Amino acid sequence: MEFYKNISYFMTHIFLMLFMYLFIVHRYSKRKTAGICIVSILLLSVTDYLKLDLPPDDTVIFLTVTIFQIILTQATGLLIAEKRNSKILFIGLTASNYVLAGAIMSSVLYIYTRNVLLSLMGSVLVHTVTLLFLVIKIRNIWLNDQVMGSIQNWWLLCLIPALFYCGFAFLTMFPCRLEDNLKNIPGILIFIITMFISYVIVFRYVESESRRKSIYWKNVLFKSYIKGLENQYYLVEQAEKNLRILRHDMRHYSGMIDLLLEQGEYDEIRKVTKYIHEVADENRIVKYCDNLIVNTVLKNMMEKAEASGIEVRRELFVPKEMPVNDYELASVIANLFENALSCVKELEQERRYVDIKIHFPEDHLLIHMQNPYEQEILFDEYTGLPRSRAGGEHGLGMQSVLAFSDKIGGNIGAYCEEGIFHIVLFAKFQGNMRKKGGFSDIKK
Repeated sequence: MEFYKNISYFMTHIFLMLFMYLFIVHRYSKRKTAGICIVSILLLSVTDYLKLDLPPDDTVIFLTVTIFQIILTQATGLLIAEKRNSKILFIGLTASNYVLAGAIMSSVLYIYTRNVLLSLMGSVLVHTVTLLFLVIKIRNIWLNDQVMGSIQNWWLLCLIPALFYCGFAFLTMFPCRLEDNLKNIPGILIFIITMFISYVIVFRYVESESRRKSIYWKNVLFKSYIKGLENQYYLVEQAEKNLRILRHDMRHYSGMIDLLLEQGEYDEIRKVTKYIHEVADENRIVKYCDNLIVNTVLKNMMEKAEASGIEVRRELFVPKEMPVNDYELASVIANLFENALSCVKELEQERRYVDIKIHFPEDHLLIHMQNPYEQEILFDEYTGLPRSRAGGEHGLGMQSVLAFSDKIGGNIGAYCEEGIFHIVLFAKFQGNMRKKGGFSDIKK
């Protein structure tokens, strides 16, 4: 019996650390993180020997070792996590609960069959199915929420897994062990089902909060660009008004120039023509592309680049109508452009430049931005895209870019080569969507 328990506990520790490894964004490399988890498995197994094989029915030793194992388990999660907060504690406590479900099912099988091999196989099966289900259904939700989740204080939510763990402990281990009180088995199975349902509710809550935050930032973004459009409209209106006045006054300037020619006042003529050129330049409408929304964003970004002394080498083709949402594409361009400007603005003058290429014919979209860099660029191991060093609300722009790429079925990648950072977004559209009527559908 003790041999079976040692093996069963050892497998439970393996799945426990595997859960943490998969569901926590790592602070260290994969190899170092795996090494920390393996050390924790070994320490948990050694302390199992104290709990199971030394003086039987010693409540003090049992409780002391159990508390130590709980602290060790949660400390491991906090140690390997990139962000050490209550959210990571929630994940660690959740991991302990899920593996308890597998361990309890193994014990139930052993109690009724007395077959060690069958019980251990059943334990592995339950652990594996549970872990695969969680990886498929919620792993991405958890990892994304750790990076950019809106809920920062998870202490109250930590009570949910903590209370479930205490409930399992009192029902299966203390003061009576499960094999000594078989009447608890139906209640324990119902308790396991209740735990899964409770976590489903928590997951939906987390997902709804993420969506709410996404909607909030989209509203902020749209408000910003609507304001930009209003400014652009006002500038265009003023420019057209000034140019109408200039055209109206041209006959007066023409007459003035004729009189000055007759008098030989060539210097005065130069002053008049210079004034006309200045008025025309001041009211010139800058056009980088045919799309009004994207042009507004590009204009704002070019002004920022000029103010920082940054050269922008551009190759732009964005049509007036596109098979994607104008605001979303403009947001992507603004985010990538702003990141590039931030990266080069502190470099020496000869390296202060950004190359931007946007091609949007009818069948595909290509965005390629490149710029020099000095400080090491950190890449997210899950998305392969740059991540912010600042944490918190930073890095939302890159998440927005990734979401846009996923929405239009595109591919996005980033890499560094010979001191130049590159980021490329490419999407292929099926057929000529403008002619087939797909424009309005996709744009929605």
